[in-house]
Amino acid sequence: MRASPVHGMDHVGITVPDIEAATRFFTAAFDAEVIYDSKTLSDAPDEGAETEQMLNLFPGTKVAAVRMVKLRNGPGLELFQMESPEQREPVRPSDYGLQHFAVYTDDIKAAVAQFEAAGGTMFSEPQAFMFGPEEGDGNYFCYGRTPWGSVIEMLSIPSPMPYEKGTPLRRWRP
Repeated sequence: MRASPVHGMDHVGITVPDIEAATRFFTAAFDAEVIYDSKTLSDAPDEGAETEQMLNLFPGTKVAAVRMVKLRNGPGLELFQMESPEQREPVRPSDYGLQHFAVYTDDIKAAVAQFEAAGGTMFSEPQAFMFGPEEGDGNYFCYGRTPWGSVIEMLSIPSPMPYEKGTPLRRWRP
């Protein structure tokens, strides 16, 4: 195997309509903590042709606030609040592009309850993994939506997965 210049995932960026409300949601839903603010709402927004080109933004978009938050383990979440003359609803999982990110939990029912109490909406109750290589006693997943429409998966994998018999490679687990 060749040496990769990439070591792993650092963060997932999410555009939110209200950075303070999103921070409260992630804090309530997943016990997230703010690491730092790159840009606050009291700062002048980043805007103009250079910013639009660098971030591939719709013309006229202003980057109003940027905040890095962390969950207990894994990559960070970089929250962006932008003002744009054209903003769309988040994509559905069947559309091209980033469709969701997943969080790991040892107690999926408690995680779902906390997510819902924070304002999230579940698509279903926790279900057994639906693909053979992931099945195992107690291996469950479910999807939900944040108040602004981003899709988040919650999963719990207490048992070995069948794929592990055929490869030394492993999915990340805390």
